[in-house]
Amino acid sequence: MTDHKHSHHEDEYFIREDAEKKRKLALQVKKDTEKAELARLKALHFMCCPKCGLLMQEVKFKHIDVDVCFACNGIFLDRGELEHIVKNVSPGVMDAVLNWFKGEGKP
Repeated sequence: MTDHKHSHHEDEYFIREDAEKKRKLALQVKKDTEKAELARLKALHFMCCPKCGLLMQEVKFKHIDVDVCFACNGIFLDRGELEHIVKNVSPGVMDAVLNWFKGEGKP
């Protein structure tokens, strides 16, 4: 009787171990798939204009690189670049725009 009980506990242990290995493998596959999808999307969209879809070029402006689309004349900034451009400008319209984007000008 004890052999049967001992065998049953061993079987449960190995079933749990197998399930845990499969769970970890599935999570790793999910992680790898998500990473591959992000890489695919970046390759598909990186430096493409969000307005017209054509390739953008980096252009120096006030010591930063801005992304410019020469097809539709769009100018796109990465996070913090707008603040960098206007940090030495006297208060005015650009500060109001910055405050709006930061949420300070919203009612």
